[in-house]
Amino acid sequence: MMENAQGGCLCGNLRYAVENQSSRVTICHCKFCQRATGGAYMVEPIFDAQDFRLLKGTPKKYAHISAGSGKKVFVHFCDTCGTKLFLTFERFANIVGVYGGTFDDPDWFDLTPENSKQIFLGVAQRGTSIPPHVNTYIEHATEQDGTPIKPTVFETHQIIRT
Repeated sequence: MMENAQGGCLCGNLRYAVENQSSRVTICHCKFCQRATGGAYMVEPIFDAQDFRLLKGTPKKYAHISAGSGKKVFVHFCDTCGTKLFLTFERFANIVGVYGGTFDDPDWFDLTPENSKQIFLGVAQRGTSIPPHVNTYIEHATEQDGTPIKPTVFETHQIIRT
């Protein structure tokens, strides 16, 4: 596997590598992501599972039931330092969502209006900044059956006021 980028946890017990750029980047404002990151949202580059591999260590795994889909979301984390590294999904078995800040260089992956979307704006924290020309969604980007939902695209910068 040719490695484009590597990342890992705070203590160094877990290391991973990805091959290729992410297929897309999800910026998620849901309550789960707020709590999981301790921030206003999660920046989650999405990779094909075949393009992701562990280099060192074995993460612990927490199974969380998604409030939106009722399906399991698996949080993979270091049981020494507590760093959350990546997510896998019962609903989307062939992808891995990486916590973007865990890359050695968190700026290496492309983040553009064309490859990103912002989801769960309905529960985004007050004061959150939403850039123009990005697909946005009040909740998820798809229905339970996988049917795409039509995005809202703002022409100008927006600030969440609720």
